[in-house]
Amino acid sequence: MPNNEHGPDTPPLQEVTGSLARVERGKLCSGCGGCALVAPASIHMELQPPGFLRPVQTGPVSAAEDARIARICPGLGQSVSAGGRTDDAIWGPYLAMRTGHATDERLRFAASSGGALSAVLTHLLETGEVDAVIQTAAAPALPIANIAVLSETASAVQEAAGSRYAPSAPLAGLAPLLEEERRFAFVGKPCDVAALRALAAEDARIDRRIPVMISFFCGGIPSQKGGEAVLAALGTDLATTVAFRYRGNGWPGHATATLRDGSQKSMTYHASWGGILSHHVQHRCKICADGTGTAADLVCADAWDSDARGYPVFDERDGVSLIVARTAKGAALLAEAERAARIVTEAFDPARLALIQPGQLNRRRALLARLAGLWILAKPIPRYRGLHLVTAARQNPLLRNIKNALGMVRRGLTGRIG
Repeated sequence: MPNNEHGPDTPPLQEVTGSLARVERGKLCSGCGGCALVAPASIHMELQPPGFLRPVQTGPVSAAEDARIARICPGLGQSVSAGGRTDDAIWGPYLAMRTGHATDERLRFAASSGGALSAVLTHLLETGEVDAVIQTAAAPALPIANIAVLSETASAVQEAAGSRYAPSAPLAGLAPLLEEERRFAFVGKPCDVAALRALAAEDARIDRRIPVMISFFCGGIPSQKGGEAVLAALGTDLATTVAFRYRGNGWPGHATATLRDGSQKSMTYHASWGGILSHHVQHRCKICADGTGTAADLVCADAWDSDARGYPVFDERDGVSLIVARTAKGAALLAEAERAARIVTEAFDPARLALIQPGQLNRRRALLARLAGLWILAKPIPRYRGLHLVTAARQNPLLRNIKNALGMVRRGLTGRIG
């Protein structure tokens, strides 16, 4: 598919103004590429130090384009309306929550968490509901990096299966696809889907061309430097690595580098994500109100077991997906995929989410305090509506909220934001 995440032969840069300037002042960019979709002739995405995809302006952005960017940019804010659905202050609005996995054992093994998401994509393709899937896969020339791809077959979906803890801007190259007659399913980070859904409210082509939007629980986007740090810990580097998987081939699976001589080096998910990659997550992700894909039709995540202390258990086992149907379309798709025997599911108690997704829980509870710290610093902050920041903050002890606010102030004063 067309992809403008990199721009080696681009016109001279122009001074950034308007919405993009506000995003830059606050270090609010999530790297989704939505601005490049709105103004493809003037904005493209490039990898910038320390290894995040950021918009680069090379031409004039009209007042109408700037206003549209302001309305859809997830870095600047997000609005959520429950619309009669169950609306949890932490997990967002939904119609159903279940656990399950792909019935194809090869897909279940290859995917990061039970393969339910990939199985649903396979169902969409093979029933003809969509002609192709827009998703993220490893970049051929840079194995730790990502590229947006079009998957038209079940084998292509399986090839792209597995989490990719690296920057991606899947919206950046969508403009040509919106002019086609084909129908697509879109898979992206929560911020990607939020931007696309917001744009769909004013661009009728999106709902016609992209009838299904799917997401996953996201713990934040590490920089490319994070991937390089994992390679270094494995005793290798980009020059000698020809393929890299962040996860998958088991649950949770290992971070695995394949070297030029065919040998492999790997480390556990706990060591790669918990010990390295999570320390390279961008600033915007630390003040995210939506790591759980509230704008998607269907969302998948890891349904970890938890130990007696309430911490997730990362022992290798057969994968199990948490599946959240957020819209009527998502609920129907979930039911159809199960009737077609693509997945099997069972009941899930949402009260368990606090135990199996503590990272999401703690970030949401701390968010209002972190935003307060940025407000003290007079930094631009996202504007959130319908995401229950106050209710979530009340679930935190007062002292913890104070520590989060002061921690953000300290990060700002020491130059560690962005």
